[in-house]
Amino acid sequence: SRELFVLTYGALVAQLCKDYEKDEDVNTCLDRMGYGIGIRLIDDFLARSAVKKCRSYSETADMIAQVAFKMYLGVTPSVSCSSAAGNEFSLILDKNPLVDFVEELPAERASLCYCNLLCGVIRGALEMVHLAAEVTFLQDRLKGDAVTEIGITFLRKAEDRKHKRN
Repeated sequence: SRELFVLTYGALVAQLCKDYEKDEDVNTCLDRMGYGIGIRLIDDFLARSAVKKCRSYSETADMIAQVAFKMYLGVTPSVSCSSAAGNEFSLILDKNPLVDFVEELPAERASLCYCNLLCGVIRGALEMVHLAAEVTFLQDRLKGDAVTEIGITFLRKAEDRKHKRN
């Protein structure tokens, strides 16, 4: 269940904070873990959602927000495009279920990106459908921001690995 995942996630972050002195190391570890989840989760997502191939970055961002977030976290972030080139998007979460049981970050952990796992999940899943992307937290309610905002910048369409070998 989602509640069990949220509680387990909190325990995971707490343990990583004990294991690593620097917030940057915890952030990197969460991103790496999320990436591993994302590269495996995409198969489940494609099988369960029966979505068609997206034809644009905009469709892809909408699919992440309206289908994937709803399916796995029970929330639907709003999407906004933040670049004239049409390759930068923000997912804005009014409610982030991963922080349901977290009041605030301790002062000594001010640079911790508590939900960095989500960035890794998105990046890993996108890579598996041949879309290279940079995914980062732009705003975080745990750090006093009004909303939680995840930025996605599509870098380039990754080539199929088979074609790279030829």
